Formats: sequence, C-alpha cells, structure tokens
Amino acid sequence: MTHNARDFGLICGTLPTGARNSIADIPGVRVGHHTLCDGEINTGVTAIFPHDGNLYRRKVLAACDIINGFGKSTGLVQVDELGNLETPILLTNTFSVGTCANALIRDAIVHNPDIGRTTATVNPVVLECNDGPLNDIQAMAVQEDHARSAMRNAQVDFEQGSVGAGTGMTCFGFKGGIGSASRRIKLDNRDYHLGVLALTNFGRAGDLVLPDGRRPSPQTQAEAEKGSVILVLATDIPMEHRQLKRVIRRCSAGLARLGAFWGHGSGDIAIGFSTAEIFDHEESRDLIPLRILNENYIDTLFRAAAEATQETVLNSMCAAPAFKGRAGSCRRSLADWLNEHEE
Repeated sequence: MTHNARDFGLICGTLPTGARNSIADIPGVRVGHHTLCDGEINTGVTAIFPHDGNLYRRKVLAACDIINGFGKSTGLVQVDELGNLETPILLTNTFSVGTCANALIRDAIVHNPDIGRTTATVNPVVLECNDGPLNDIQAMAVQEDHARSAMRNAQVDFEQGSVGAGTGMTCFGFKGGIGSASRRIKLDNRDYHLGVLALTNFGRAGDLVLPDGRRPSPQTQAEAEKGSVILVLATDIPMEHRQLKRVIRRCSAGLARLGAFWGHGSGDIAIGFSTAEIFDHEESRDLIPLRILNENYIDTLFRAAAEATQETVLNSMCAAPAFKGRAGSCRRSLADWLNEHEE
C-alpha cells in the first residue's frame, strides 16, 4: 500500500485539491511509467501527455523556469523562445536524455511523416535527474523501447513513488521519486485546475521541514546539495506565455517551504503548459484570438503553484518505500519515519 502526505495529516496550504489530487485533474493530461528495477539497475522513464491528440499538429502553450541550471535537459531553449510544446514530456536519468529524445523524434515522425521533409523539425522535451547513487547510471540501461513503453502506459490514474524515472531517486536523504498534487481554482464561476508532477532527487539530509514544523532525520550523513528536482506544471486556465512563466516560477516557493535552497550542484527546473488554447501547426489565419487571465487574479495561481509543489514533493517521498540500490546503498522511507513519530 502506498501513502500520500494527507494520510499523515500533512496539509499544504488552504486551497482545495482536485478530485484526484494529481496533475491528471487537468482534462486530457495522462502520465505513464516504465520501471527498470533489477539489482544494480534502478531507473526508468516517465511520460506526461497534455492531451490525447497529435501534439505536433495541436501544440499547447508552454514555458519554463530554470531555478538552478545544473542540468542536462533538452528542448527548453525552444520552449522558452516559441512558447509551445509539441511532444510529450519525458523524465529519466541524466545519461538517458539523448535516448529518450530519439524516441520522441521517432514517435513524432511516425505520426507526422512530413517532419524534417516538407515541414519543420520537432523539438523533443526531456528532463533528467542523476540517480547514480542508487542506479548504475554508467550501464545506460534505458532504451528507446522503454521510453515508448512509458508513453503507451500513459493514463489518468498512475503510480507515484519509486516508479518510472523516480525509481532510483533520493530526496532530503529519504527515498524520493515521482509525486503529484493539484489545486482547484474558481474563475468566472467555473472550476479550473492547476496540477504539478515532480521528479524528486534533491535536498540535504536533515533540511526537510514538514508543514507542521517537524524536521525528520533520515539518519544519514548530510552532504553538499548536488541533486535535482524536475517540476512539471499543468493547468487548463487560459494564459499567455509571460503569465504562465510567472506562475511556474512560484513552484520554487513550494520547494523553499520544504527547506530547499537550490545548491550549486542541484539541477532544479520547472516546465509547464496550459491546455486552454490549442495552436494549429497548419494555422492559416494572420491573427488568432487568445484568451488570457485577468492578472488581478493571478495571486491565486501563485499560491496554487506553491502549495501543489510542496505537497507533490511530500507525496513522492510518502509513496516511496524503503529502498536498497546499487552497491548496497539504502534510503529510508519518509512514511516509515512518520509512522514511528505519530503525534
């Protein structure tokens, strides 16, 4: 049985959650994993889809924010320049970025054979964390078929914890992994959602601060901050690129609430998309309409991003059981610590 932060009475903020309390509360969003867990190999791939259609033909608004740039991701330059996303987002380990990018390119060509021939090339988006302490990263075990498997497995109900890209990750000295959470926001008398999914591999042991003020110790030696965290934010709220980037930036507030300070060796990156508007690859109009948020209400989205991020990270840790990985390296489960220290 997996746990989440709310199972232990850990409530982050005041805004209501969506029905699933995950990034899949945004209609159309799906998540899939492929997990490799066998002895020294503890890694995988996680795929996030904004909608069920052809993403190259029907692009979504996207933006990114580099919190600390010690990372080896691909595709972020074009996302920041053009403000759209045209492939699923894949998460994996550091040495598997190129492999996963190739899988995205081949998949896009299968569905769009004109790519690179009579129309533009495609921008694959892959983000990473270094799972080396628990995974033999030099084995480069992730193959293109594993990335395709993660994409095939995408659905609205998905596992969290030590799965997919999160299999070999560590967070604040505890076992990290994949987590997600959402917030529900009412605008013009209609419910909208903002959700976050995280790949957590950051934070010094002993620095974690829970929402109730407790500071769990994983009983491991504190080392320099040299991990990473990838945050994927999704929403169905209409925005333009600048607004979305401002909202994504507030994910870092959720990390700070947990005790993170984004050390020199930490690759902390947030990327996000809005499904409210679809951009047609073959658009023929000179001018196209775009709905955007009234910025008098953007503070609610800022709060939602911070709260959902904080809860997402805790969920990734609560859902991950104790783990033994490469060369006997062990990571304790935050859920076990919480069970031992019930108030």
